[in-house]
Amino acid sequence: MFKFRKKPVVIEAVQLSEKHLMTLFDFIGEEKNYPECKIAGINPATGKFTIKTLEGDMIAEVGDWIIKGVNGEFYPCKPDIFGKTYEAVND
Repeated sequence: MFKFRKKPVVIEAVQLSEKHLMTLFDFIGEEKNYPECKIAGINPATGKFTIKTLEGDMIAEVGDWIIKGVNGEFYPCKPDIFGKTYEAVND
């Protein structure tokens, strides 16, 4: 088995919440998501949000982080994994 270290890369991310919904829309851009999500936002019945990713549609839940990848793609990340993988950067 071979071992690898993740390259240090600064990413942009927004945590999914009703409070930051407009920030999220600005972050991912309308063209990156379904129009019905742009209008409806987080599904109130489920608390979930559909994100188009390179691997297909993924569901983000309130509290998940939406990460912008190195190629401009977006994907959700659970808060515990985000906390283990990323730390805040001061600009």
